[in-house]
Amino acid sequence: MYADYHLHSEFSDDSRESMDNQIQQAISLGLNEICFTDHVDYGIKHDWDDPRGIDWRQDSMEPLANVNYPEYFAKLLRMRVTYGKAITIRSGLEFGIQSITVDNYKKLYDRYQDQLDFVLFSMHQVNNLEFWTQDFQIGKTQQEYNEEYYREILKTMKLFKNYSVLAHLDLLARYDKKGIYPFEKVEDLIAEILKQAINDGKGIEVNTSSWHYGLTDTQPSRKILKLYKDLGGKIITVGSDAHSTKYLADHIKDAYAILKNEIGFEEITTFDHMQPVFHKL
Repeated sequence: MYADYHLHSEFSDDSRESMDNQIQQAISLGLNEICFTDHVDYGIKHDWDDPRGIDWRQDSMEPLANVNYPEYFAKLLRMRVTYGKAITIRSGLEFGIQSITVDNYKKLYDRYQDQLDFVLFSMHQVNNLEFWTQDFQIGKTQQEYNEEYYREILKTMKLFKNYSVLAHLDLLARYDKKGIYPFEKVEDLIAEILKQAINDGKGIEVNTSSWHYGLTDTQPSRKILKLYKDLGGKIITVGSDAHSTKYLADHIKDAYAILKNEIGFEEITTFDHMQPVFHKL
C-alpha cells in the first residue's frame, strides 16, 4: 500500500490546488490511495453559509472560511467516477479542534458522518490563539506554552471522540522559536494523550511535512512514535499535508521505512467509512 492520508485542495482556505491536479499527480506517482482532508477551524473561521458572513485575508483578499461541505462532498463523488479505476479516493476532513469548539464539530460530524471515511484531529490554536503567528506563545515561557498545548489536546480528546487519528501531534515544534522543547519534560503528558487515544480506539499520524519544514526529526518525533508503540498503539497513518502537487506524497516512503526499521511497526493504516484497514509495511 502506498497512500497519502493528509491532502489539501481548493476547498481549504490555504490551498489553491485543484482536486483534479492532486489526483492526477497521485496517479502519476503510483499511489494506490489518497484521502483529502481539507480544513475546518471553528473559532477562527466561519462556515461558508454562516449568516454572519466570512472574513477575508487582508494580504490577498482571499476568503478565510471552512470547507464548503456540499460542494466538497459532491466533487469528491465526481472525482471517484472520473478517476476511480486508477486510484482509491477517500473522503476526509481536518478538524482544527479546541475544547471551546467541540460542540461545533459534534454537529458537523453528525451532519456528514455518512460521507466521511476519515477525520484528522488537529490542534492549530488554543483559545483561538494561533501558533504560526506566535499569538499563543507570546507572553509565556517555553514550558508554559508546551504544557498548555498538550493539556488542551488531552482535555479536548476527552470531550470529542469522532475522529480517526491525532494529526502532527507535536505540531508546536514547527513554530517554536525557542527550539525543540525536551521530550522528557512533557513525556508524562504525551503518554496520557497516547493512552487516551489507544483506549478510544484511535491512532496517530506521521506528517511528512517535517522534511520540507526543515525539522530535525519526524513529526511526531521518533520518541513519541516509539512511546505510542510501546503503549500498545497500532493505528498509524502517513500523510504529506500537501497543499500543492509539489509536496504530494513527499517522503511517504521514508516515513514507512522509519516506522518499520526504526520503530518496529509492521503495518500502516488506511480508513473506509471511519473504520481502520491495516496493510503490511
